[in-house]
Amino acid sequence: MESRIEQVAEKHKKGYNCAQAVACGYCDLVGLDEETMFRVTEGLGLGCGSMDGTCGAVAAACVIAGAKNSTVEMGGMGSKKSTYGIAKQIVNRFKEESGTVICKELKGIETGTPAKPCPECVRDAARILEEVVFSE
Repeated sequence: MESRIEQVAEKHKKGYNCAQAVACGYCDLVGLDEETMFRVTEGLGLGCGSMDGTCGAVAAACVIAGAKNSTVEMGGMGSKKSTYGIAKQIVNRFKEESGTVICKELKGIETGTPAKPCPECVRDAARILEEVVFSE
């Protein structure tokens, strides 16, 4: 797969929130249309709507990981364990590189010193998603 990091960054520049930019950049690879993905990830932006939660770009990478890995065994364990493992890799890699996955900490709201601005979070989450989920 050719990298889509630049496309994701452009979506963010055009006004997609962090989650929408990442998720919409890869939604076609998991059989979902962009409008639906845009809608379902809207509430994940701004640290899941409050800046207190997980960075939307990271959350969206986990959404795409689930969409790609799920075996859709509703009511059973199915692929959940393996999907949780993939999501954990994404979250841990981002946290190792950035120091945190919490939006307000990344933005430096309490310290006045941003750890990583949103455009970098979007790019890094997309890169990690590509490395962990789409590297085959």
